[in-house]
Amino acid sequence: MVEATSLHVPGTLAHRDELWDQCYEDLMTQTRTRVAQEVNRLGGDCAHVLNESVDSKHNAVTGEAWLHGCFDCMIYRLPGRHSH
Repeated sequence: MVEATSLHVPGTLAHRDELWDQCYEDLMTQTRTRVAQEVNRLGGDCAHVLNESVDSKHNAVTGEAWLHGCFDCMIYRLPGRHSH
């Protein structure tokens, strides 16, 4: 399981679709980074995301919103490769 969050944006209804797109794009960038870190940490060669769950978050005090994602991943190692 890999978790990631997007950048925080103003939690307003104005330009809601554009802000969602911006947050989702950033969330996917953060997720690729996190998955690559886990592949490296576990000595793998690649990963496959099996399931994705993305929720919107909001902080009423700061007026910010962002996306939080959980990604079930399978890490693969090339045949014949030995971990040291």
